[in-house]
Amino acid sequence: MEKLWSDFSFGLFFWQALILVVLILLLKKFAWKPILDSLNSREEGIKNALASAEKAKMEMQNLQADNEKLLNEARAQRDAMLKEAREIKEKIVTEASSEAQEKADKIVANAQVTIEHEKNAAMIDLKNQVATLSIEIAEKVIREQLSTTEKQHKLVEDMLADVTLK
Repeated sequence: MEKLWSDFSFGLFFWQALILVVLILLLKKFAWKPILDSLNSREEGIKNALASAEKAKMEMQNLQADNEKLLNEARAQRDAMLKEAREIKEKIVTEASSEAQEKADKIVANAQVTIEHEKNAAMIDLKNQVATLSIEIAEKVIREQLSTTEKQHKLVEDMLADVTLK
């Protein structure tokens, strides 16, 4: 019985081993290959997804860098435009100021010329009035002095005496 039992055990072991090998071959052919193919395709999909994610991350960083660059360029353009606007404003203010100063200088110069002309006209008018008054006074004085023949002779004698003495 022991032999039988040992033959039986060996036979059982043999058949179990054979079944196991056949099962392994069947599993390898029908189950493991599709499972491994599925795992490999899943692993490939994960690798592709990771690569795509890394690529997307790099593109996002590039976009952020480009956005930052564009933002800095926009700020620089804005600053340049503001600076140019300030310069234009200062130029316009300076030009307006100098133009106003020139106009004021012209007005003052014209006023001075007008005042000088008015002063000269007033002086001429005053001289004419003084001359007229002097002539009228001289005429009255001469009439008074020459009103009689006696006064006329005396005036002639005085004048001759002045002429001979000088």
